[in-house]
Amino acid sequence: MPHGIPDEKTFARVFSWIEPGALLNSLQTWLMGVNKAGGRTITIDGETIRGSACQGRNGAHIVSAWVSARNMALGQVKTGEKSNEITAIPELLDRPDLKGDTITIDAMGCQTDIAAKIREKGANYVLSVKENPPTLYRETNEYFEDVEEGWGRNPPADVRRSGLAKDRRG
Repeated sequence: MPHGIPDEKTFARVFSWIEPGALLNSLQTWLMGVNKAGGRTITIDGETIRGSACQGRNGAHIVSAWVSARNMALGQVKTGEKSNEITAIPELLDRPDLKGDTITIDAMGCQTDIAAKIREKGANYVLSVKENPPTLYRETNEYFEDVEEGWGRNPPADVRRSGLAKDRRG
């Protein structure tokens, strides 16, 4: 550079001018060009950042959309102080183009609104169902037991049950 290497104050001043939302949009636009929708498996999960809790406050909780085949995140949303993944996942789903992708979410995201939003985006989903909440778990198992026993229910071709729940029935 004509006047030498910029010092740390210059870098700090330049970085302070950057609008985080604009940077995120620019980065996502670039990533979408590199990482086109369709056929990707995108894992959505939340984690609390280690060491972020201080002075009686909860730690920072971040929900991320991760494309493991590319080893990169499509986006992240920080949840509010009194919030959780359920409120952050829809916001995260608004950002990228997901048409033809498969979204996997743990049991926290097993919500009808979240599943509907994924389908609106033209994507598929894999949602985990655990024993908590017990009603959803019981009704899901009963549905698949009826299908397996041939009681007239015909699930759509893309609806399946993993072997875990089936094996636990005994």
